[in-house]
Amino acid sequence: MSKYQKKKLKSPSFPILPVLGAVLLVAILLTASGFAFAYTQEERDTFCSSCHTQPESTFYQRALDPQAVDLASFHSAKGTRCIDCHSGAGLTGRMQAELLGAHNTFALYTHTAIQPAKQTVPIRDENCLKCHQQVTAGRARNNHFHGFLAQWQAADPNAGNCVSCHGGHSTDGNAQNRFQNQALVSTVCDACHRVMREGD
Repeated sequence: MSKYQKKKLKSPSFPILPVLGAVLLVAILLTASGFAFAYTQEERDTFCSSCHTQPESTFYQRALDPQAVDLASFHSAKGTRCIDCHSGAGLTGRMQAELLGAHNTFALYTHTAIQPAKQTVPIRDENCLKCHQQVTAGRARNNHFHGFLAQWQAADPNAGNCVSCHGGHSTDGNAQNRFQNQALVSTVCDACHRVMREGD
């Protein structure tokens, strides 16, 4: 067999890099379009409530009532959406919420979702402070809890946070006291005072 024939029998080289590049590009485009679709859907409370069963669907129904009975429906009357409270600050916070939503959607369609749903990612202070940054300013008597909250949290790993007093969906308060349960708030106050006094 001649040298020329040996070269001819050699298998042609496969263009692996262009194929890998194309696969990567398709994956990026699919991921980006998935996030874009989720972003537009999560702007609508009807989308969020379409998957949730009780008690979440009750929360959504209350939001449609013109008479606010909890903090979430009070916010909803002012144009606040589910995603506004259930996502953290900035693009990172929104993407984390979308990833959680994708996980929950997968669980729903594979019939592995636990109902009623358990909140696995609690509302953090940063979610509230996106709109309410001003509440942490100043330590006047009527605002001292908000003013000292960060200091309490730094001193105590079990410290409370915004939702310790301002539960979004509980109906045991009213608009005059910002939908707070007074007995619960007293417990939170006592816990903070106990830790902060020890630090003196």
